[in-house]
Amino acid sequence: MTKCIVWEKVQVLLGPWGPITRAPTIRPLLLLINYRKDKIVMEQEFDIQEYMTKGVERVVADALKATLKDPRESAFMLGFSLASSKASKKRRKAEEAGEHIPPFLIASITSKCNLHCAGCYSRCNHATVDTEPVTQLTGEEWAGIFDEADDLGISFILLAGGEPMLRRDVIEAAGQRKNILFPIFTNGTFMDERYFELFDSSRNLIPIMSIEGKRDITDARRGEGIYDKLISNMDELKKRGLIFGASVTVTTKNVREVTSDDFLNELSSRGCKAIIFVEYVPVTEESKDLAPTDAEREYLTGEISRLRNEKPEMVYISFPGDEKSSGGCVAAGRGFFHINSHGGAEPCPFSPYSDVNIKNSSLRDAMHSPLFMALQSNDILLDDHNGGCILYEKRELVEALMKEEKGA
Repeated sequence: MTKCIVWEKVQVLLGPWGPITRAPTIRPLLLLINYRKDKIVMEQEFDIQEYMTKGVERVVADALKATLKDPRESAFMLGFSLASSKASKKRRKAEEAGEHIPPFLIASITSKCNLHCAGCYSRCNHATVDTEPVTQLTGEEWAGIFDEADDLGISFILLAGGEPMLRRDVIEAAGQRKNILFPIFTNGTFMDERYFELFDSSRNLIPIMSIEGKRDITDARRGEGIYDKLISNMDELKKRGLIFGASVTVTTKNVREVTSDDFLNELSSRGCKAIIFVEYVPVTEESKDLAPTDAEREYLTGEISRLRNEKPEMVYISFPGDEKSSGGCVAAGRGFFHINSHGGAEPCPFSPYSDVNIKNSSLRDAMHSPLFMALQSNDILLDDHNGGCILYEKRELVEALMKEEKGA
């Protein structure tokens, strides 16, 4: 895949310095040069399983540090770290046997939502609608998916929607699967006493509330009064000693505000333990101006690095993040894949194409679907591209693969 085919040319160019570059302390520095195709690329094959495992270990380690002052949360995170380690060994064993298992899964458990957030990708893709959901996966079907995920070694299942807290039955089933951590990406409007009690008894359920910055910008995108409801939820969660996080959609309008010390200190003071920065992915031509530029993504990456050093009391994650550091996009089963509310296995929520339905397939078979394999084998996930999401930019190629598969 990514092998250095011109190392000898580098040695020639270096002339008399060539022998020095073979020294073990020097040569690794040169291997940081990473180009593709007709350029110099990394000498060693990129190990996606190792990369993802290290990512999981870092998230768990950061979470342990973030919960040190809370004995109950620390005890849970310690137990989860042991379960996560066992899951990593399962995935590594499968990798050695020639099968790749991603550590993450995104599950959109409903198509229903009570809000109409500006620029919502799920509504633009018609994955979220106002009509009553039909032919969606039952609570029992989701429970079966969670059990199979546990058996395979999947450590994290992100619950999304629509608004996932409308599916209390699914969330209760998730809470019983203690080997898996379930971040729940919620707008926060359905947080009530029953949910507070559930989060207390099932510490593997982590509410991740969507917020866009301060009151003005949050309410402008999500609706009047949403910011105050989120702050009220945070205060109640903190009072009860429950861990929670925040999800921030990063756009050209708020990238500076949501990485500012003022905003983050506010969240930290209210007990927030994780910030997930989700780069806005345009799903219409009209919304392209909201997508962060290369310079803004570079700024975000630098800020996350700074925050991890200066504010270790919170965990910081960026999605999709810098794809170059991960050997390309990690969707389509490389690092995760998406199951929509009707059971369709999709590369990513931003790429709503499916050729396999979990109702008629095992989770294992779904993650190795013809579409996923085609995306990986054709190097689409590794191609150079502009913007943060290659699957959105290359959507015509994805659609062509689907048509080719149907015509085969």
